[in-house]
Amino acid sequence: MQANIAVGGKVLKGIRAGQFDAATARIVFDLETEDYDFKIFSLEDPARLVVDIYPKGSVDNKADVKTEAKTETEKQTAESKPKEQFFAQRRIVVDAGHGGHDPGAVGPGGLYEKDVVLDIALKVRDAMKKEYPSYEVILTRDRDVFIPLDERAAIANKSNADLFVSIHANASTNRNARGMETYLLNYTDDEEAMKVAARENAISLKKMRQVQNELNIILASLERESKRDESVKLAGYIQNSLTSSIKPQYPKVIDLGVKQALFYVLVGAKMPSALVEVSFISNPEEEKLLDDEAYREKLASSVISGIHSYFSAAPPQKVINYNKHKGNGTPKAKRIKYTRR
Repeated sequence: MQANIAVGGKVLKGIRAGQFDAATARIVFDLETEDYDFKIFSLEDPARLVVDIYPKGSVDNKADVKTEAKTETEKQTAESKPKEQFFAQRRIVVDAGHGGHDPGAVGPGGLYEKDVVLDIALKVRDAMKKEYPSYEVILTRDRDVFIPLDERAAIANKSNADLFVSIHANASTNRNARGMETYLLNYTDDEEAMKVAARENAISLKKMRQVQNELNIILASLERESKRDESVKLAGYIQNSLTSSIKPQYPKVIDLGVKQALFYVLVGAKMPSALVEVSFISNPEEEKLLDDEAYREKLASSVISGIHSYFSAAPPQKVINYNKHKGNGTPKAKRIKYTRR
C-alpha cells in the first residue's frame, strides 16, 4: 500500500510513503531545492516520527514569513492526524475464559464465570478504543462460544499481538476465599496456585502435579525469547492497577498478589502474557460484586490502566510502521448484553 501526500511548500513538494515489507516502512520526501536543513525526532502517546525540513539560513522578508507560517500550519495539521498517516499501534489480545458448553465456575447464586468475564472483556475492548485509540484490542471470543485453550494463544500469535491477557473469575471450595490475583506462566510449588491452574485447565490436581514436569522445555523457550521477565512486569502492573483502583471503593477485596502456575491457555503465547483472576465468584459477597455492572466496569478500567502502565514503562518505539494494520483492524462484533443465568 502506498500514499502520496501533496505539500506544496517552499522546500518540500510532497511525500510518498509505502510498506516496504512486513516490518519496514519507506518514506520518500520530494524536495523543491537542495538548499535545506532537517531535524528528526520522535514523540509518544501516540508514537510518532517527526521529520522537520526547512530552508537553510534565516527568513529575509514578510513574504517568506507567510510562506513558512503556512508550511508550519500544514505540518502541524499533518501531525494532528497521526492515526491516519504515521503511528505505532499496540496490539493486545484479550481472552475471556471458558464459554459455550464450558460455563467455568458457577457462583452460589447461579452466576456463570463465562458471562462475567465476557462482559469484562467487551468493556476492556470498548473503553480502550475510546481512551487509547492507538491500541488495537482483539478478543478471542466476543460471544458465548467455546474455544479450546490452545487455540486462544494461537489467535494472539497469528495476530502478532504485543500482549496476551486472559480474564477469569476465581473459585474455591472455601466459600470465604476472596480477593484478586494475577498469574504468569511458570513452575510453582504453591498448592493453592496449582489448584487454581488445575481448575482453569479442567484437569485434576493430581494431573496438574504430573504435567508440571513438562514445563522445563516450555520455560527454556520462554527464557530464550526473554518473554518471562516481561510477563512478570505485565502481571505486576495489572495487579497493582486492580488493587489500587478497587480497594478504596471495595475495601473487603483482598490483594492476593502476583503468582505463577502452569496455565494451558498461556503456554503457547509468544508474547508477554498474564492471566487475571478478578474476584472469587464462589464467595457470596464477591459474586454479588461481579453481578454489578459498575464493578465490572471498574475491573475493566483497572485492566486497561495496568496494560497502559506496562507500555508506558517500556522503551519508546523508534521504528514506526506506516499503515501496517490499515484495513485489518478488529472486526466489529455485536455487543452482547450481560445476562444472569
